[in-house]
Amino acid sequence: MEFLANIRITWPEVSDDERRRAAELAASGTLVSMWRVPGRTGNWGLRHAADPTELHAVISSLPVWPWMDVTVHALSDHPVEPGPRA
Repeated sequence: MEFLANIRITWPEVSDDERRRAAELAASGTLVSMWRVPGRTGNWGLRHAADPTELHAVISSLPVWPWMDVTVHALSDHPVEPGPRA
């Protein structure tokens, strides 16, 4: 499944542990893409997981989990999708 997750962090700085965990998730294919929200301590990320329970486990494994406010949207295919994504 694909999920679009908006993560807002109330912690002032992202640590090296956070960067390291994000690199691990990208290497495993769970974290597909990530975008920064200009002027905010937040991001939007396209994530893959088998189901919402797996996604929760992945997101809650992040070192800054206690300082995060997360909104997740499950995604499904749209009939006018122009083609397969890489």
